[in-house]
Amino acid sequence: MASKRLLKKDVNYVFGDIIDAAYIHQMANPKEDPAKSEAIVDEAIENYDEIITKINKRDVENKKKHFNEIQVELEAKARDLVQKLNAL
Repeated sequence: MASKRLLKKDVNYVFGDIIDAAYIHQMANPKEDPAKSEAIVDEAIENYDEIITKINKRDVENKKKHFNEIQVELEAKARDLVQKLNAL
């Protein structure tokens, strides 16, 4: 079971790295439209807020199952954002 603290660290690192990569893409390609990478950053922030809210939910019966589901959701959302970032 992932602990709440470690899960929050994972969320911070994953979405932080995705946002950094989007900004690096903007700096490396100044002639491209920055709105596309800004949309990825906005989506990453929305996903971050959503997952942190789920982690902090207190009225959970089975914490182990709840945290494992969040971990799977984190991986899926991160994979989707990375694919969008690679498509730029």
